[in-house]
Amino acid sequence: MEGLEVTVLLGLTILTGALLAPRIRLALPLVLVLFGLLLGFVPALREIQLPPETVLLLFLPVMLFWESLTTSLRSIRRDFRYILPMSTLLVVASAFSVAGVGVLLGMPWEIALILGAAVAPPDATAVAALGRLLPQRMFMKLKAESLTNDGTALVLYAIAVSLAVGDDITPLTVTTRVLISYVGGIAAGAVIAALAYLLLRRTSRTVVINVALLLVPFTAFLLAEIVHASGVLAVVVAGLVIAYVSPRITTASSRRQAEAAFPFGVFLLNGALFVLIGLEVQFVVHEISAAAIGRLVLITLAVWGALVIVRYLFQWLSVPFQRQPGPRPPRGLRARARVVSTVAGMRGAVSLAIALSVPATIGGEGREEIVFVTAGVILLSLLVQGPALPAVARWARLPIDSAEVEEYELAERAISGAALAALDDLALEHGIGQEVLDRVRTEGYQMLEFANARSLAREQALVDAEARALDEMLDEPDPFEGVHGQDAADAAGGASLQIIATSTAVDLAQRSPLIRHEEHTRLKLALLDRKREVLLGLRRSGTVDDIVVRRIAARLDLEQVRLQGIEEFD
Repeated sequence: MEGLEVTVLLGLTILTGALLAPRIRLALPLVLVLFGLLLGFVPALREIQLPPETVLLLFLPVMLFWESLTTSLRSIRRDFRYILPMSTLLVVASAFSVAGVGVLLGMPWEIALILGAAVAPPDATAVAALGRLLPQRMFMKLKAESLTNDGTALVLYAIAVSLAVGDDITPLTVTTRVLISYVGGIAAGAVIAALAYLLLRRTSRTVVINVALLLVPFTAFLLAEIVHASGVLAVVVAGLVIAYVSPRITTASSRRQAEAAFPFGVFLLNGALFVLIGLEVQFVVHEISAAAIGRLVLITLAVWGALVIVRYLFQWLSVPFQRQPGPRPPRGLRARARVVSTVAGMRGAVSLAIALSVPATIGGEGREEIVFVTAGVILLSLLVQGPALPAVARWARLPIDSAEVEEYELAERAISGAALAALDDLALEHGIGQEVLDRVRTEGYQMLEFANARSLAREQALVDAEARALDEMLDEPDPFEGVHGQDAADAAGGASLQIIATSTAVDLAQRSPLIRHEEHTRLKLALLDRKREVLLGLRRSGTVDDIVVRRIAARLDLEQVRLQGIEEFD
């Protein structure tokens, strides 16, 4: 098929899946894989094959870059003792365990090791899709682990491919390759991020900023490949650095555009990969002899089971090395959390990309077997672990993590209070009239009162929920339940903002409405700048998390775009 026909077909398949998945209550990736399997019954469609390197170099950089931009740096620093072994030692243990299972079931050692490298890393995108079911801290730990473990898996993959094609591999070459891969990947990502910073600080045009940002992951990946380092680590490091310096090198308009474009692009790439996995399974099934299909199904089940068991055992054995300062949670809670983390370790697009990038020169039916088993493991993740995760999370009874909500409210009150404190000085600096100053002050106090009321309402809701839970335990009705409900309604009503009545006439003796509007815009923009300064200060001090900063910054950007309008392009 021609490239345009393939593009239209993939687009229509993703569109149909997006429309159908909510109606039949199935995960979209699973629906897209099933569509790919159905399309694979058409011989012409079954022959759709992307060049192996294209899958790895075209799909991964954008997906990993976006996940890096939306990852909490504070969480990585805080849970580094958990993330480091999970993203390195666990990947190695999983890869070799899978390789052992493959050898026991008749696969050549080199082919089994390539398979192990492909299925060893959990997928960051799969974690991001289902992680909202988990407490925020656990979600961020899993996401950070999934971002960094891809580098380890690709190093193992490169070593395994070298073994499969007959290269001479010694312990010294393995050690050298690992060091070059990690150090070179980190250095490449840092260099590209630094160059992007120097370029972007000199421009304020939305189109220039976002084109440069789009080039960052591909350039970082390319530079790392040139020096034979880890392109995945280069992209992740570049994304983390860009996320930290983004407020200083981007504009409100460019950030709003990127916030809309990047998730959409990642969604399309993920959707295309899951359709391709269905087509690839059909292609492999028709290429492999019927007698081999049963053996590969058995290998798939054994590999998936080995991955689940190894992940659980590794968490249990590594507990002494991951202890954090402060009080430890109860032993039962820790055990249940390990079960949740095990179920949440799902495979996805990254494993598929690695499997599809296996060179066609691998002997015999080795590549087809790797793709078949990898696709089967991904399907089992979607069919078993995905639906089971909500039930397991409820069974674990993990404590509610309200840290993000509390930090959000704290940051809102802090930036609103700081803006009000600086209001008079900013008005004097920008030559603002008293009428506009009073109006903005009133708006500021309303926002601060709203933030305080929302915080109090949330705290009262928690108290009410605890009281209701206690009543249910005692099986006694609460005689004051109606009163509490009325208080909550009053609090909700008090927290809502009322529309300010507008004047029915214009006083011509007043200053020009155009002048007042221009002064109002200038003062509001100055206040937004002050709020951003305070917000970034809270992030630097570690008071609030990067995710909270992103949420509040997005709201401030929307307000600035509303005041200034969308940037015009030449």
